Amino acid sequence: MDSVRGHPLLVVIDPVARSTDGESVRIAKDVLCAGAGAKICLPEGPEEFARILARRGQRRPVVIGDDRALLRVVSLLDKQRQLAEVPVSMVPVGAPAAVALSRALGVPTDTVTAARTVLDGGERLMDLLRDDSDGIVLGGLRIPCAAGGHDAVRHLLGPQVPRPAAPRDPVEVRAAAEVWGGAAAGEAGDHRPWWRPAARTARTALALLAPAAGRRARVPAQRLRIEADGVLLADLDRPVRGVSVVPAARAGADGPDGARPVAGGIDGAGGELAEVVVHWAGEARPVRARAHAVTVSGADFHYRADAVVGGPVRTRTWTVQAGAWRLQLPRGG
Repeated sequence: MDSVRGHPLLVVIDPVARSTDGESVRIAKDVLCAGAGAKICLPEGPEEFARILARRGQRRPVVIGDDRALLRVVSLLDKQRQLAEVPVSMVPVGAPAAVALSRALGVPTDTVTAARTVLDGGERLMDLLRDDSDGIVLGGLRIPCAAGGHDAVRHLLGPQVPRPAAPRDPVEVRAAAEVWGGAAAGEAGDHRPWWRPAARTARTALALLAPAAGRRARVPAQRLRIEADGVLLADLDRPVRGVSVVPAARAGADGPDGARPVAGGIDGAGGELAEVVVHWAGEARPVRARAHAVTVSGADFHYRADAVVGGPVRTRTWTVQAGAWRLQLPRGG
């Protein structure tokens, strides 16, 4: 579809966006309502959110909020088996780190520009990663690494991700500690209200990676077995500092300098591939490969998929699904 002007929209406004930046929400609503017939919805919880989306009829969903709101919409459409058929539009509202995924995917972060993109942009097929528990990853995933972790986040989400300031709010610090401390790290089964920022936002996760009080946070290297399409990249006898996996179509020039490609036919061109980067403990050059499926196994480990921390698990496989969803983006971008 070349333009949605004149077509009905379902505009779902994230409660966090309403409470943190009501002015941007108002501007986005004004632009959208001026260009198309828009039904404005203000869900107060996940069940209401799901009902609204399920009853949208022919209206195209537009989400106003941060990355977690985008992930919520995509996840619900996937559960409804409509992800490939229903284009998703996004107006990012939130702190820079909380909308880093949206920006990396190509969505404008300026409110007016993003709203106009909803009306006049074009649909683009997007790849995603699906794991063996049916979880989906839009932008990229990584297994927590040692100091300098923010650079790994920038590799996943792009160089535009701002460097976070050290967390000063004690609530934020405590929430961030829960993410990596174990109690909240396995929050895939956490049923707390999804609209609470708590420890699930990219902002909180990034804040933890920032140096605290001038010190560099260090996470011990992990012993993991990493396979890319059956080719062994790392084994348990050599600790790794971190692992990142991102759809190759997005990885491009964002790959780390000095990464060493693996022989064996993995590091070739192709749309249905992910770029895998293994960072070793110490100063050894990273190993980079491209593969359709990536399996990581070892002692209980956590991983971050987009803005959500998962685990602990002992093994997990991620598989690329090319063109699995559609996102409204600026033309010519």
